[in-house]
Amino acid sequence: MCLGVSSQAMLWKTLESEPSTAFLHVHPAINLVLWWISVALTVLVSITYLLKVVFYYEAVRREFHHPVRVNFFFAPWIACLFLVKGVPRPVWEIHQVVWYILMVPILCLDLKIYGQWMSSGERRLSKVANPSNHLAVVGNFVGALLGARMGLRELPIFFFAVGLAHYVVLFVTLYQRLPTNVQLPKELHPVFFLFVAAPSVASMAWARISGEFNSSAKLAYFVSMFLYASLVVRVNLFRGFRFSLAWWAYTFPMTSVALATVLYASEVDNVVTRALAVGMSGIAVVTVTGVLATTVYHAFVRGDLFPNDVSIAITRRRPKFSKILAHLRSSSSDVKELVLSIPNFSSNSKLGAYSDDSGSKMSSSDQSPAMAHNRSAE
Repeated sequence: MCLGVSSQAMLWKTLESEPSTAFLHVHPAINLVLWWISVALTVLVSITYLLKVVFYYEAVRREFHHPVRVNFFFAPWIACLFLVKGVPRPVWEIHQVVWYILMVPILCLDLKIYGQWMSSGERRLSKVANPSNHLAVVGNFVGALLGARMGLRELPIFFFAVGLAHYVVLFVTLYQRLPTNVQLPKELHPVFFLFVAAPSVASMAWARISGEFNSSAKLAYFVSMFLYASLVVRVNLFRGFRFSLAWWAYTFPMTSVALATVLYASEVDNVVTRALAVGMSGIAVVTVTGVLATTVYHAFVRGDLFPNDVSIAITRRRPKFSKILAHLRSSSSDVKELVLSIPNFSSNSKLGAYSDDSGSKMSSSDQSPAMAHNRSAE
């Protein structure tokens, strides 16, 4: 949600400043209003999640070990990068320390997640690969984009290189659809649109690093446009499931493609590219508005905003504390069963004793004539 709204603030700022969309005469107040809404939403979501960390720490820890949810730990920092990029003032006037503060958590998560992809047994990429892994890559490209706009040079190239290397590996792994990959439930199919986000943001990042929308940037942009079209025509992939917060996965990739299209139209300026930029921006705005309205309706009217929470909340790794509780519960139930079974056991033992005695008496009485007969024969 924060990614979708904050990227909209960035989109309207770009529509206002880029030459290809100057004919739209976008008012700066739109960017200002959307930016403050994005800030308020980000603060609200952050406070809510901090309360979850305090009161439900075990749930947060399980999310960090989940193959899908762990990727969303990148989302708050990406949203903050978008907020800095979409601030209603020139980005290069912002102190570079802000960029360093926001990129440190992304670097730490990169070292954690990418290390697991490469060397961890149960969390290697061939087992945990799913479309939400694109969030672990997009953060590097957004950081490179913002850093280049703030006047940095070497570190944006560093993050771009790290993101590009892992994006290629992730892209090939997801396309192979290995049997060991994590299979997403149908309710999470909207995250397939994250395929579009990484190449579109990478094209913008490289355009800002190189100073122009050159052939390399166009290469990434065309890949994102093809992936966008290939997902749009697959209508059945996104049908047959109820609304959930996963639908916000449509918003950020669509806005990213719209942003890249506006920059591309500024480089290749003609009627077709301008119409394409306006069309893609319109689709992104309508999508964000529709998803936002639907979210408000399901949250405050129907009260069923989290129907698919169970589908991604369960992990195979059981926490140690729950193991202790399970052990205590099982031991107490065993003791209870033992206590309840003692009277039955005693009665059964008495019956068994009586039956043994009678059986022994019968066997002795049956055997005594035979023994006497044998003795007389002797």
